[in-house]
Amino acid sequence: MLNLVLMFLAMAAAIIVAAMVLATYADRIADQSGLGGSVTGLVLLAGATSLPEFSIGFNAVRMGAVDLTAGDVLGSSLVNLLILSVLDLASRQPARILTRTAAAHALSAIVACILTGIVLLGIMLDTSWSLFRLSPVSWGLFITYALCARLLFLDQKTAALHDAQTGHAPPETEVKGRLSTNILSFCGAAAVIFFIAPSLAHTADQLAELTGLGRTFFGTLFVATITSLPEAVATFAAIRMGTVDMAVGNILGSNAFNMVILGAVDFASPQPV
Repeated sequence: MLNLVLMFLAMAAAIIVAAMVLATYADRIADQSGLGGSVTGLVLLAGATSLPEFSIGFNAVRMGAVDLTAGDVLGSSLVNLLILSVLDLASRQPARILTRTAAAHALSAIVACILTGIVLLGIMLDTSWSLFRLSPVSWGLFITYALCARLLFLDQKTAALHDAQTGHAPPETEVKGRLSTNILSFCGAAAVIFFIAPSLAHTADQLAELTGLGRTFFGTLFVATITSLPEAVATFAAIRMGTVDMAVGNILGSNAFNMVILGAVDFASPQPV
């Protein structure tokens, strides 16, 4: 029991450090690449912090536990929104995070809602046919995500151009390191999360059995919370660095990416997810 607890704490600490590194280098990549905090948070940071759900989903499919995959992804999305609400309430800034950035991230929130709606539609409909091992719902998720990501990128460019023309562009800051070095460091931190998070979730499941809480309770609540740990830490770190756009984009982007994970898992699953 004690060994499991120590393993759990050590792996959780490693993920916390890796998530903080992710936020730091994502901020540098956003400045050097010109993508901006919103797009970087929505795509890069969200994709990296959603790797635990991706890995756990594939492991669950290999064990034949398709329901666990859907429950983990949807439960993690709910926890992500709770994280954003808690950080908004705990923020010491003069104005609330969600109030200041509501208009800028309205499109991101709509994308997450659309993708979630597609998943819910797939749950209610019985689709027995597939194309290249993907159901119509999975194809809808991939296509919608790609189109919406492109739309968000164009929206970010339009906003940046408008700010430059009106003189509201943020001041340029000196960014440490080269872009290639920052990308490699970002990928290294993402790899740490990808490989450690499944072991952390497995350890949490073992602790559930030993404490008598049961797999069902722990699977829906605790494992979902654990897999959202990278999002929580990365969002908190982004807020501390003053990159609120990236923080909110990370949460909303993670929820959108979580839905796409179901499509990827559908491809690997012998039966429809």
